[in-house]
Amino acid sequence: MKRDTIAAIATAMSNSGIGIIRVSGDDSIDIVDCIYRDKNNNRVLKEYKKNTIHYGFIYEGEELTDEVMVSVMKKPHSFTAEDTVEINCHGGVLVMKRILELVIKNGARLAEPGEFTKRAFLNGRIDLSEAEAVMDVISSKNDMALKNSVRQLKGSVHKKIVEYRQLILHEIAFIESALDDPEHISLDNYPKDLSLKIDLLIEDIEKLLCLSENGKIIKEGVKTVIVGKPNAGKSSLLNILAGEDRAIVTDIAGTTRDIIEEDILIDNIHLHMVDTAGIRFTDDVIEKHKRDAYKRVPDDVIEKIGVDKAKKYLKEADLIVYVVDSSIPLDESDFEIMDMIQERKCIILLNKSDLNSEIFLEDFKRQFKDRQGDVIIIRTSTRENTGMDDFEDAVKKLFFTGSISSDSEIMITSLRHKEALEESLESLTHVKSSLEDNMPEDFYSIDLMDAYASLGKITGEEVGEDLINEIFSKFCMGK
Repeated sequence: MKRDTIAAIATAMSNSGIGIIRVSGDDSIDIVDCIYRDKNNNRVLKEYKKNTIHYGFIYEGEELTDEVMVSVMKKPHSFTAEDTVEINCHGGVLVMKRILELVIKNGARLAEPGEFTKRAFLNGRIDLSEAEAVMDVISSKNDMALKNSVRQLKGSVHKKIVEYRQLILHEIAFIESALDDPEHISLDNYPKDLSLKIDLLIEDIEKLLCLSENGKIIKEGVKTVIVGKPNAGKSSLLNILAGEDRAIVTDIAGTTRDIIEEDILIDNIHLHMVDTAGIRFTDDVIEKHKRDAYKRVPDDVIEKIGVDKAKKYLKEADLIVYVVDSSIPLDESDFEIMDMIQERKCIILLNKSDLNSEIFLEDFKRQFKDRQGDVIIIRTSTRENTGMDDFEDAVKKLFFTGSISSDSEIMITSLRHKEALEESLESLTHVKSSLEDNMPEDFYSIDLMDAYASLGKITGEEVGEDLINEIFSKFCMGK
């Protein structure tokens, strides 16, 4: 099927050493040939062999636009499985835009976000899981996420899902054949054999789902909010983890008034950390306004806004880091904060452990005695930079299920893939129940078909056009 020819700038829209304008479609070579000339001033792009690169120039009429290298890739030997031309020009924003305009003027149209990858999928060059991996490679935040995305791009998820579907399809075909021709195909002892196969399949899918939580953390990171009273050491902690002075640190309580955000990498775990304004409830801001309005209103209003923001971020956090000044006794503000972080994954840092301690581990263990699994308490000193190794270990303990290896064959990182696996698992569980209840064989077939279809959502064989469009709309321009 003939499609129109699309074009886009495939590199970043900023001044750089080189820029690439990608053109794909049946007319891509003819279109670029209208503006390209070789060193002898000839239009010969159509004569070049596939998968070759050539030196030449881009012209607008008789006016020279840029000196370029042009790559020619003929179908099906290209990313899109279509005729594709890539113009490698100087990486100035103006020159890239100018060349793109010339390509569009000569018959191409501007590509939509992700349209090149979408065409690769529609043309059968890659499946949907591999297409999604393209964007995952681009957006990878750490080495482990990158390695996993590259494995998925090479087909690790595709191969596993195809294996599952072929196994299920074989059983469906056998059941249907036996029902159609019972004289020649016997179902004696088949339920027992099928049950063993389903058990193995369920076990395998459950293993993938178990590791999917790790995959989500590796891919998306952990939304982390630092909370505590003013002057507890929150900003000092952020500075230590960031390796630079991101937040102002003074001995004056309440220095941090607004939200400060920083991305931290801890042993391939990406933490999106938010340092919040110190939370204190015992000081009534409104009463301060009344007592000394003309002096205090501006500062107190700012502080109150900062505290309100902190509460908002708390609700959205995957992890709460509660920093406590252990050199002073607990007060009402501490108990209010503890109420706010109930039922949340939390690391409590008893900071300023280099000073005389007024707070002990037992004080907090009593407060969180029923939540030992998702609350970890550590002694730290941001002044002396102690306890950070324990903090890193605590993050891994809270968020990683089992052992994590960057060399693992498959790790599910997509929520869409996870949901499809859960649907298939539910259908296979129904098959198991039917087998245990000695139901007729056609019951097995119905649930097996459902499992087969659910797994097909991952590879793109069982998805609608709307979902495909939604997935690719999230891609960057030129990809």
